[in-house]
Amino acid sequence: MTQKTIIIWYRNDLRIKDHEPLYRAYQEKANIIPIYCFDSRQFTTTSFGFPKTGKYRAQFLVESVANLRQSLQKLGSNLIVRQGLPEQEVSAIAQKLKVDAIYYHEEVTAEELTVEKNLQQALSSIGVKYNSFWGSTLYLPEDLPFAFNQIPELFTNFRKQVEKKSGIEEPLPTPTKLPSIPDIELGKIPTLAELNLETPTFDSRAVLNFQGGETPALERLNHYFWKANCLQEYKETRNGMLGADYSSKFSPWLAIGCISPRYIYDQVQQYQTEIIKNNSTYWLIFELIWRDFFRFICAKHGNKIFYLSGLQGIDIPWKEDWQRFQLWQEGKTGYPLIDANMRELALTGFMSNRGRQNVASFLTKNLGINWKMGAEWFESLLIDYDVCSNWGNWNYTAGVGNDARGFRYFNISKQSKDYDPQGDYVRHWLPELTNIPGKKVHEPWKLTQEEQKRYGVILGVNYPRPIVDFFKSVKANEAIYNQALA
Repeated sequence: MTQKTIIIWYRNDLRIKDHEPLYRAYQEKANIIPIYCFDSRQFTTTSFGFPKTGKYRAQFLVESVANLRQSLQKLGSNLIVRQGLPEQEVSAIAQKLKVDAIYYHEEVTAEELTVEKNLQQALSSIGVKYNSFWGSTLYLPEDLPFAFNQIPELFTNFRKQVEKKSGIEEPLPTPTKLPSIPDIELGKIPTLAELNLETPTFDSRAVLNFQGGETPALERLNHYFWKANCLQEYKETRNGMLGADYSSKFSPWLAIGCISPRYIYDQVQQYQTEIIKNNSTYWLIFELIWRDFFRFICAKHGNKIFYLSGLQGIDIPWKEDWQRFQLWQEGKTGYPLIDANMRELALTGFMSNRGRQNVASFLTKNLGINWKMGAEWFESLLIDYDVCSNWGNWNYTAGVGNDARGFRYFNISKQSKDYDPQGDYVRHWLPELTNIPGKKVHEPWKLTQEEQKRYGVILGVNYPRPIVDFFKSVKANEAIYNQALA
């Protein structure tokens, strides 16, 4: 029997651990050819004109691809890198090297599925087989207690059923040695300049200096679980906003598959055995199940998650007020919690989960602005951009998602005092408010002229007045929402 030649087409699965396409090809003792193609469409602009993959996300991606190449080289293989359209680049290599098949991880949303379909057509025309695998969730589709079209619309119902009836498979073994790849131009990993992006500078105020790649992902897990022993307090600290260890920060690596959720789950099980099993260890798994839920919901509903009317099909007359949207983008709304979070995002490509909920609520429930503008801004900037989680969460916040409960909004002043009680986070990102003491920093519009003078903050001069009245704006947008439901 002749030895098979199999291409491993890498996309959002930039790892060698728990990687089914790689493992299956390895088991078949095939000649393995790993390929990554920088899809030129991902470096254009979004429908609202933002860079589709902004500088922070692009840098993290470039680092991750470089790290994957190093990992493969250590196993005796290498990574072929191309730039262009994957369906053309990958099929051209398949034809040139006369490969038997292409193995890859499947995706669930429109752009990715289109690339898959185009590649499948190109491969069929040259007689090359393809095989796709599911690899970005804790639970496999075949292990779910329901079919895709029966997936519960409410997260709680989904979670309870999978926890009760579904098992989680162990991570697959990592190959110890791979065959060398044939004589072919390896290709260069592009610089950010070659992707028409500027190289971001690291802001020392950032929660973490995120480095892309499987090696940094494993280092982060090792630090968070085993060295710093933070997992045992995760549930209590996860709503923080300042510092490296209030939450796991695994999301950037999970988003492009530098680490698999099954591997994290496996490590949690080990931690529970060796150190402690408590609410916090469970809560990390709970958050991974949320990721699963959004991905399976996308598989169920297709493009609906990208519709303005959302998964529920609610036609709300959203505004496209670019002037106010820009103030939101730049962190100049006059609401310190919103401004601090938006500046952190703009300067680092990261924002806490609590921050995301607040800024998204403010954009949709106070400004009444088209939630898709917010979703695309996040897509451009977030280093942990995950298409299913990002668009699923924005659907939810805008009140058009499958798990949304009517017109719910975040009370920004209350959230500020609950989650940044002394204003440390706000002052960290808004130096102009440095001298305002304690909780006063959250509501600068309440400062008297005398206090403004004392603290060196002149409203409307070096810090903006609120761009809307909080409760009046909520009331006005609630009326619009209720009318849309009527």
